[in-house]
Amino acid sequence: MTRTQHTMQDPRSQYPALDIPEQRQKEPGLDSELQPKADHGETTYVGSGKLQGRKALISGADSGIGRAVAIAFAREGADVAITYLPSEQNDAEETLRIISKEAGETIAIPGDLSEETFAQDLPNNIMKAFGGLDIIVNNAGKQIYCDDITKLSTDQLDATFRTNIYSMFWIVQSALEFLPPGASIINTTSIQSYQPSAGLLDYASTKGAITSFTKGLSAQLIERGIRVNAVAPGPIWTPLQPSFGQPMEKLTHFGEQSPYGRAGQPAECAPAYVFLASQESSYTTGEVIGVTGGNWTP
Repeated sequence: MTRTQHTMQDPRSQYPALDIPEQRQKEPGLDSELQPKADHGETTYVGSGKLQGRKALISGADSGIGRAVAIAFAREGADVAITYLPSEQNDAEETLRIISKEAGETIAIPGDLSEETFAQDLPNNIMKAFGGLDIIVNNAGKQIYCDDITKLSTDQLDATFRTNIYSMFWIVQSALEFLPPGASIINTTSIQSYQPSAGLLDYASTKGAITSFTKGLSAQLIERGIRVNAVAPGPIWTPLQPSFGQPMEKLTHFGEQSPYGRAGQPAECAPAYVFLASQESSYTTGEVIGVTGGNWTP
């Protein structure tokens, strides 16, 4: 039997516990160098037309959760634009290769979301390419482990906040000119918003801000008929972890402390984004869906 996201399985063993070797990548990390490889639903996600004709922007979609969401959206019928850092070109090309096999249009836009002009220009560039914009997935993230607040530099603080939360403000501010009633904005927050790790103070703080941003923005935009929700993943196996997102002693045991006893895979996050992007979630706004392997969120 071919396994898909619809196949009933024991969730504890749906994916194996990872045997993670010691490894280190330059930040922001590449999926092509990740050991072991992550599962983005390349062979398992089956679409059913839930996003037919929609036009989506997904930031940070070269790898990890962003790639899994791009694959799912494309297979659900959406036109998909992905953004990524220029240093992630190889991963972005692989994402584009996969989603280009689907019926919708696809484009890839390299750039740095911590730069205000690039972030603000994105919606207009997608309008030019697709002639519309219905879904925004604010997913790009920066995570660098530092277990001593006295060693947390202002440069790192600034880069983390600009990438993780400022970019969401900039993209939404620009996109509101184009988003129609029925549009959906989905932000990637984290279990770190609720259960912050001692060594991820700046990252966790941005994720708390994203949770608040989601709830406050939903109250503003429902008057326009635009829904705003978030997904809180964690712990999910992505290139963020070996690219200084975790210390080595935590990296090799990543995800083992979850109630499932294993890390999650990006493919396990994608259906939550599909639900929030689709009309099936028409009465849902200001909410956060946890995909955390049993680590509770409020």
